[in-house]
Amino acid sequence: MDHDVLLDPAYTVPAVPFGATGVAWLRAHVARFSEGADHERRRRLAEDLLSTVDMAVLERPGDPVAKLAAELGLPRDVVADVTTVARSYQPHSAVTPEADRAVERLVALCGARDEVAAARIGLLVQACDATNALIAGKNPPVPLTRRVAPSGELVEVPLADRPFGAGRHGCPARAHALALASGTFHRLHHGASPLVLPNAWDFASAAALVRAGFTAIGTTSLGVAAANGIPDAAGLAREETLTLARKLVRLPVPITVDIEAGFGDVRGVAEELAAMGVCGVNIEDGRGEALADPSEQAGLIAEFKAVAPHLFVNARVDTHWLHVDQESTISRALRYVDAGADGIFVPGLTPESEIAKVVAAVDVPVNVLAQHDIRTLAELGVKRVSTGSLLFRAAVGATVSTALAVRDGGAVGPVPTYDEVQALAD
Repeated sequence: MDHDVLLDPAYTVPAVPFGATGVAWLRAHVARFSEGADHERRRRLAEDLLSTVDMAVLERPGDPVAKLAAELGLPRDVVADVTTVARSYQPHSAVTPEADRAVERLVALCGARDEVAAARIGLLVQACDATNALIAGKNPPVPLTRRVAPSGELVEVPLADRPFGAGRHGCPARAHALALASGTFHRLHHGASPLVLPNAWDFASAAALVRAGFTAIGTTSLGVAAANGIPDAAGLAREETLTLARKLVRLPVPITVDIEAGFGDVRGVAEELAAMGVCGVNIEDGRGEALADPSEQAGLIAEFKAVAPHLFVNARVDTHWLHVDQESTISRALRYVDAGADGIFVPGLTPESEIAKVVAAVDVPVNVLAQHDIRTLAELGVKRVSTGSLLFRAAVGATVSTALAVRDGGAVGPVPTYDEVQALAD
């Protein structure tokens, strides 16, 4: 019976009211919420747009919406607007003024207010929802749909036991959503070799690392804080951290952000970062020279995941970094995994035997600092190796050494040219 409902043209999608602008306009002009000739025409438009998309590009690492936007001829930095629209897209969802304004900005980028523009925006919004759900392990990504029966009754149709994309209104971008999900930041943690994650402190350092071939970029809280005259791990660099994140999402690789202990507002930070299109965060349990109560920290992790379930949460256990309560390392890690952490980071953990114990104890990727060669860490089962503040400290050291060489008549080492650095902003 349920299968017939999705295939039977007598069961129609609920009608949406016409709108001249904003979300109402978008709903009224996409295939998803239309029937008959309108649906057929609009679906063909969507399929034509999708036929130009290079699936290999979608499978590469990077933000899902940004990758699809670029393939559809739109700027990569539409992620925040697409995410905002997605929250109001479904007819049963409340439409916010922010979502209406976001639609208008997207229409302007499309260059016309027509069904082609609606198809492009609709594909991005639906890819945002579907891909995030797939990343979170939900397949099919939508748990139920609604149809209007011939009697006029609104019928809810469960989709849990159906293949993704079933029915007359099945998602035309099913394969694309799956490709996008497969190329996410999460997947980079499951290769044969560890993900080597360099940590940047500004746009230029991140862009240079991307040019050098790194497939993902993190931020360093020390670098971000110190570059702005703020002490690290004091919870004072929220705006500087978020401002940098907004710049870094322009880059064509996944971005993960060090949010210290959450800046006292885990929910707000999660909302902002998810809207920007970052792929993950580090959140630490260090509090000055002490450790947070593990139950409290687990609560912060759970709160973050409730707001942004698709972001990769790398839970940092600071027992070895602070040389405090090291015997609780594994129990803390397990509690954080139970709360939803996608990975465990133990900075300062250096003995190979201790690294192996942590890897064996948790069933999520383990991250350590670059204090052993990559081959050794791979053999130990480590899945992510971070540079932490190393690159920032090296840059500060190189700055002083170069200045001293100029002053004292010494040799200046090789440096990028003016044009090479200028090109990083492209």
